[in-house]
Amino acid sequence: MQSDPELERLRGSIDNLDAAIICLLAERFKITQQVGVLKKVRGLAPADPEREEQQIARLRDLAVRAQLNPEFAEKWLEFVVAEVVRHHEAIAAES
Repeated sequence: MQSDPELERLRGSIDNLDAAIICLLAERFKITQQVGVLKKVRGLAPADPEREEQQIARLRDLAVRAQLNPEFAEKWLEFVVAEVVRHHEAIAAES
């Protein structure tokens, strides 16, 4: 199959964006780990449903403005928050 320069250019852009997303997620999780430690020290619950609702509304609005499906953005956030809460629960359980 012959190489298509335009396809390769677009795929390269996708690869670069994927790398940036992974790096941003890693940074996000470093910060949420700090939040988990702070919650433990302050005796706060691992999950914060009120904050989660605010974040969902904020991300749905951002998605609409960015012309991204807001349902997709909400599902993505729910996935990330579930992982964050799991980490916070593990931190809270540490002696």
